[in-house]
Amino acid sequence: MSSGANRRGDYAPTQIGTDRQLFVNDFWTDTARGVSRELHRPVKREVAIHSDRPWEGGGVYYSVVIRDGDKYRMWYRCDPHGKDEKGSDYDALTAYAESDDGIHWIKPDLGLVEFQGSKHNNLIWSRPGINFAAFKDGNPEAPDDERYKAVVLQGVQTTMDHDGLMALKSADGIRWSLIREEPIIADPPFDTHNNPFWDAWRNEYVVYTRGIAGSGGSFAGGYRWIRRATSPDFRNWTPLVPITAGDTPYEHLYTNSCVRYERAPGTYLMFPSRFVPDRTPDPEWGLNGVSDIVFMSSRDGLDFDRTFMEAFVRPGLDKENWHERGIYMEVGILQTSPEEMSLYGMEHKQEPDCHIVRYGLRTDGFVSVNAVYAGGEFTTRPLTFAGREMELNYSTSAVGSVRVEVQDAQGHPMPGFTMDDCPAQFGDEIEGTVTWAGAPSLEQLSGNPVRLRFAIKDADLYAFKFRA
Repeated sequence: MSSGANRRGDYAPTQIGTDRQLFVNDFWTDTARGVSRELHRPVKREVAIHSDRPWEGGGVYYSVVIRDGDKYRMWYRCDPHGKDEKGSDYDALTAYAESDDGIHWIKPDLGLVEFQGSKHNNLIWSRPGINFAAFKDGNPEAPDDERYKAVVLQGVQTTMDHDGLMALKSADGIRWSLIREEPIIADPPFDTHNNPFWDAWRNEYVVYTRGIAGSGGSFAGGYRWIRRATSPDFRNWTPLVPITAGDTPYEHLYTNSCVRYERAPGTYLMFPSRFVPDRTPDPEWGLNGVSDIVFMSSRDGLDFDRTFMEAFVRPGLDKENWHERGIYMEVGILQTSPEEMSLYGMEHKQEPDCHIVRYGLRTDGFVSVNAVYAGGEFTTRPLTFAGREMELNYSTSAVGSVRVEVQDAQGHPMPGFTMDDCPAQFGDEIEGTVTWAGAPSLEQLSGNPVRLRFAIKDADLYAFKFRA
C-alpha cells in the first residue's frame, strides 16, 4: 500500500458476514492517503523443547502444534546423531509433547517405540518415513480410526531420490499406522517438512510440499519452491502445482509452514525458510548458505502475496543461527492468551543444542495499516456484512486516534455513520467496539453494499469485523 495511493475501483461487493478481516495484503485498500502497511515481527520468548534426551542428540525440529480440546499437542522430529556423527537422515525419529498452556511442555513416557533397548521415551514413530507432519482431521466424514492423519517422507536412505509421501492414521494422535503401503504422492523432491491439513473452507484435504520453480538458480536449474495438491479422501491427489507469488523474484524457499488462520476465515498464512546459498559467514562450518524466515499470505491457498520481501524472523545476535538452514518456522499458531499468539521455530540446526523456541506476537498482529502523527486515511472496496456492531483490533499513542465512516457503495457517507459522528477512538484493544453519536446500530445496514473509510493518526489498525 503506497502512502500516496489514490484509486477508485469498480468492485463487486465482497461478502464477509461476521468474518474477521486482516490487512496482510492490499485487498481491502481502494483509495489511500498518508498510510502504509507495516509488517510486525514476533518476539522470541523461551525454549519450548530442548534437545535433552538421548534420542534427541542431533536436535529437534520440524514440529506441528495444535490445540486439541483443553490440551496443546506437538509432534516433532528428533535426530539421534549429531552433525559430525555417523548416521543418516533416515535414522530420524518422531516424538510427542503436550502442554496445558502452550508455554510449558512435557515429554510423556509413552512406552511405544524402542530406543537403545528401552521403550521409556516419548517416541511415537520410527519407520518407515521421516519428517512426520500431523493434523487433527476436521472432516466430519473421517472414520474414528482416522481422526488424526499425517504424512511422512519415504525415501532411499543413502540417496536424495525420495520416493514419495506416505499417509498415516491414528485414533488418538499417539498410536499410528500406515493408511496403505504405497505413497499417496510420488513426485519428488520432498526433502523437507511437507505439510497436510483438512481445509474446511474448501472442503478438501491440502498438502504443501517441496518443489522446484523458475530458472537460473543453483538447484537443478531452478529454485527451491513450494507446491500444493488437493484431495477429497487423503488417498487420491491432484497433481502438485507450484504456488504463485505475483511478479516478485524467485528466492530459495525451503520449508513452508502454511496454516489456515482460524481467526480470519479465508486467510492462509505461510512462513517459509528463505535459503541464501551464496552467503557464508563462517567458512569453517563446512556448508554454504544462511537462512531467515519470510511472511506470505493468500486468500485462496494457491496465489500468495509477497508484498513483504524483508524477513519476518531474522537470525539475530545468536551466531549459531548464522549458517545454512539455521532457523525454521514450525507449523501451527496457538492462542496462548487473549492478547498474544504463540508461534514456534527451530534454532541452531546441526548444533549440539538444536531446539524449538516459542515466539510471541500480538493477536492478529502480523500486519497493520499505519499512519504517523500527521495522520492518514483509506477507504475499502465495497463489502456486505452481517451484525449490529463493528469491532477493531487497533493500537494508538496517547495522541493518536482511529475513526470510521460507513459509506454507500458509491462512496457517499451514510447518515448517522459519518466521520463527524464517530468519536476519536484511542487506546489499545484486540476487540474494541466502534461507536457513532447516538449509538446507532449497524443492523439497518446489514446485507447492503457499503464501504468503510478509516481515518487514523499515530496508530496501527490490524483487523476489523462485524458481530451480532
